[in-house]
Amino acid sequence: MQQQVPTVTSKHSHPTTRQSLGQKIFWAAQTRILFWYSAILLFIFLVSIPAFRYLLSIQINQRVRRDVSEKIEVFNNLLEGELLDEHNVEVDDPALIKKDRRFQTPYSKAELIEFFDAYLARQITEDDIFLLTFVEGEFYQSSPRARPTIFKSDSPLIKQWKKQTTATQGQISTNDPQIGDVVYIVEPVTVRGQPLGVLVIAHTTRGEQAEAIEAVGVVVKVIAAVLLLVLILAWLASGRVLSPLKSLSHATRRISESDLNQRLEVQGTGQIADLAHSFNAMMDRLEASFISQRNLINDAGHELRTPITIIQGHLELISDDPTEQQETLAVVRDELDRMTRLVNDLLLLAKSERPDFLQVELVDLDGFTEELFSKAQTLAERNWALEGNVTGLAIFDRQRMTQAVMNLAQNATQFTQVRDTITLGLAITQGEMHFWVRDTGEGIALSDQTRIFDRFARAANSRRRSEGAGLGLSIVKSIAEAHGGEVTVRSQPGQGATFAIVIPLQTKEK
Repeated sequence: MQQQVPTVTSKHSHPTTRQSLGQKIFWAAQTRILFWYSAILLFIFLVSIPAFRYLLSIQINQRVRRDVSEKIEVFNNLLEGELLDEHNVEVDDPALIKKDRRFQTPYSKAELIEFFDAYLARQITEDDIFLLTFVEGEFYQSSPRARPTIFKSDSPLIKQWKKQTTATQGQISTNDPQIGDVVYIVEPVTVRGQPLGVLVIAHTTRGEQAEAIEAVGVVVKVIAAVLLLVLILAWLASGRVLSPLKSLSHATRRISESDLNQRLEVQGTGQIADLAHSFNAMMDRLEASFISQRNLINDAGHELRTPITIIQGHLELISDDPTEQQETLAVVRDELDRMTRLVNDLLLLAKSERPDFLQVELVDLDGFTEELFSKAQTLAERNWALEGNVTGLAIFDRQRMTQAVMNLAQNATQFTQVRDTITLGLAITQGEMHFWVRDTGEGIALSDQTRIFDRFARAANSRRRSEGAGLGLSIVKSIAEAHGGEVTVRSQPGQGATFAIVIPLQTKEK
């Protein structure tokens, strides 16, 4: 259902100041949803980027250590005249290595120098990898020959490594942005248990860290672009999701006492659809309530207009004759009594919607039915009968139930004659109490059975007119529903009618 925004001239409908317009924009549900969505995404963005950089740094360190370990592994196998496996791509054919005297195990300084020269000549070093050799405690040669300051022959780190006699590995953090961290492995070469030389394989992390920073920068740019796109799409999606709320707002603005027909179109399922269902159900109840109140006012006004007209006419025509005055006063009193009964009935129906309408108590059913039967017999001269022999205790409002049954009995006397029979009864079936009044009168047409419980309603085709205002059965219905039950009728024209009040049986107070 497409709804157009109505033109509203109230000062509370369209903001006329800049402040009220700003409040309308920045405090709108769509704006607040976008704000919180942006805050959540920004939080995830700020947390994920450092986490991504940290994990990338860990992977870089692991790869650097793996590269250094592979270099040491190749060196040790060359030192022993063997190869690890086919992954050692830096060296030549193993058969050539075994025939090359330079790759035999060195036993002297000269042989170690020759071995280092052959090893360094055959190794293809990658960027940021440095091979450093030491012979008898002195720096000998490196590959590549150009080295950063930290690897100069007179640096503290080189002085520490050239004295190393045991295999070690570690990582050093420097303050030089051109070097970064240094991952190294120190491998001494011993002959007959005596240190002869040292090989150090060092790997600086500057290049990998620069690549990581560049990758993080690319990720930040991509995420920022995606974030902007997501926010735009979220704004559009939130507007579409909240469109039923806008329709609800427009509908509520159009509602008035004279226009209660506004309804929302329910689309799909979920909370918004439930809200639309709830709004439509609320409007149905409000419309029914307004119609009921309007009808009540119209019917009450119609019922009160007759006695008021009668009273006014008799008072205007009253004479000085005492006898005629007494007759007029009698008519006035009778009409005033009828108005009083009508007002009391209306007050009773109004109270039936209050939570304190019932005053429940524990009632002896046997004594209660006898009391009902005794009171009913005084209503009119009929063939009265009592059915059911129920004993025990039950909880309900004694006075309200008496009033309801007496209204049914009074209604039965209005549509029966002296020879007819009116039967009162009580039975308990499947956890329910059934109070019924059955008569052998003229009966009720099927078309009237659905409307006689409405306020001021009477049977349309009845040959007799009730003396009341048509509120008796409506009061019975209200009392039955207040007890959590209902009132039913079974009747056919010319075969009498049976009215029954059915309420749940309660034997213990809640």
